[in-house]
Amino acid sequence: MLFFPTVLEQDYIFQFSKPFEELFLKTDDDAVINAINFKTENPKGVILYFHGNAGDLSRWGFIAEYFVEKQYDVLIIDYRTYGKSTGKLSEKALYNDSQYAYNYLKERYAENDITLYGRSLGTGIAAYLASKNKPNQLILETPYYSITDVAKTRFPVLPVETLLKYKLPTHQYLQKTSSPITILHGTDDGIVPITSAEKLLKLNKENLEFITIDGGAHNNLIEFEAYHKAIHKVLP
Repeated sequence: MLFFPTVLEQDYIFQFSKPFEELFLKTDDDAVINAINFKTENPKGVILYFHGNAGDLSRWGFIAEYFVEKQYDVLIIDYRTYGKSTGKLSEKALYNDSQYAYNYLKERYAENDITLYGRSLGTGIAAYLASKNKPNQLILETPYYSITDVAKTRFPVLPVETLLKYKLPTHQYLQKTSSPITILHGTDDGIVPITSAEKLLKLNKENLEFITIDGGAHNNLIEFEAYHKAIHKVLP
């Protein structure tokens, strides 16, 4: 119920409006992580983007192009079992693969030029990575306190703590994150309730800014001027 991957044929040809390079990152356990690396002239920095729980790079690549237009390079990966990526999916694998992608960027960019961006499911992964490294900043779009917290809200009568294989405790990772944190969340989010994200404010992190998008749902924040203003502030 958490993952909704779509699979692409290995010979699928991506078509985007921005220049890009397709990558196949091999992991220590012989999995292959498919990625798209968008490039722009004289980039202001690079964004490592972790997408939501549905679809693959053929869709998410177009969403990432929004940041390329702001003159940032972008690296976006497909999780295992998504798109062309292979290997067994697990929470540990998500974390390990994210670090592998981060290390790829560190070989090519200064660490203080790397922005981590997580959306929905990807926010927990991005938060983990920020807790283990020192990126320039962390941006979370529609995040959750933890997957367990969201599941309790949606399935209050089920023993979700026992049933869930994936915990993704964002709150624990943010406690260990020293980089600036920006959270964007819509008031009308029916997938990840804003109440879950607001619990992150109880961490009392001085480096955390919470931006509420009035009327925003889970997948349409880009339609709101408040979102664009917030992004322009953190990605000028």
